[in-house]
Amino acid sequence: MKKLLALLVTAAMTFSLIACGGASEDSVDTAASSSTEETEAEDAADVEAEVSDETADTADTEAADDVTYTVGICQLVQHEALDAATQGFKDALTEELGDKVTFDEQNAQGDTNTCSTIINSFVSKNVDLILANATPALQAAAAGTNEIPILGTSVTEYGVALELDDFSGTVGGNISGTSDLAPLDGQADMLQELFPDAKTVGLLYCSAEANSQYQVDTVKGFLEEKGYTCEYYAFSDSNDLSAVATTAVGEVDVIYVPTDNTVASNTELINNICLPAGVPIIAGEEGICAGCGVATLSISYYDLGVATGKMAAKILTGEADISTMPVEYAPNFTKKYNAENCEALGVTIPDGYEAIVTE
Repeated sequence: MKKLLALLVTAAMTFSLIACGGASEDSVDTAASSSTEETEAEDAADVEAEVSDETADTADTEAADDVTYTVGICQLVQHEALDAATQGFKDALTEELGDKVTFDEQNAQGDTNTCSTIINSFVSKNVDLILANATPALQAAAAGTNEIPILGTSVTEYGVALELDDFSGTVGGNISGTSDLAPLDGQADMLQELFPDAKTVGLLYCSAEANSQYQVDTVKGFLEEKGYTCEYYAFSDSNDLSAVATTAVGEVDVIYVPTDNTVASNTELINNICLPAGVPIIAGEEGICAGCGVATLSISYYDLGVATGKMAAKILTGEADISTMPVEYAPNFTKKYNAENCEALGVTIPDGYEAIVTE
């Protein structure tokens, strides 16, 4: 009986151990299976995330490739200097952005009211950027929008053009650009170098152009320091230019004309008055000098336009914020002379001047 009882107890314990062992193995297998499934799920999620990121990156790249820009160009009037600035701007921006940029180019034909009309059309079209070529174009653009980025070029002094009392080089807001201001003291030096015996200098300019007034006022101070007597000869538009120029040549020894758009558009008229009268002209820029002057200390308007185009590319692509971009100035100035007029007037040009090449 005791042996039978012992056998029953032993059998019961063995069965219990087997049962426990089987349960443990099942638990391990289940846990291992669960862990494998979780790992595979995580791997799949990682792959899906990577694919999603790659898809997003591809979409962003394709979206960037599809971006196009429309740039409105408002040029005050057609003449050599402004034409060169516009061309330089277009060439530089096209080089930077290729066929992503298209231009809506408009010319105001010298009418400031037309500048406003052109700017308003650009605002209605919601162009991406406006190039305002010359002071009246910049003034019209500033009045037309405070949201669309505006770059000026061929503008002499932004503080004067925009009536900024505290202008220190950066306009702020939605405006920046490039200046065509040449050293006015250097132009006064040039006049003295070529005409040391002259007594009276006539300052011929358009009174409707704020930057022309600024230039003649400034150069007048430099010339008076050198002992010259200066007289203003202001005209309001091309209609009275001939009469004013005719008066000037009868009263002065030399004439100085600034970078003035009305003068630039009427150089032949001025030359036909001043050259026969034997009165030489020191000009504010090369285009005017080629038409009616004898010498100039000038910038390259094409290069000025190129600099403006590079600014535009940075603004359009988001690389730069126009509100913090200072106005840029021409880095180089060149002494140039009009060989034909110098010969006609008997003016001897010293070393260091380049002859203006005309087509």
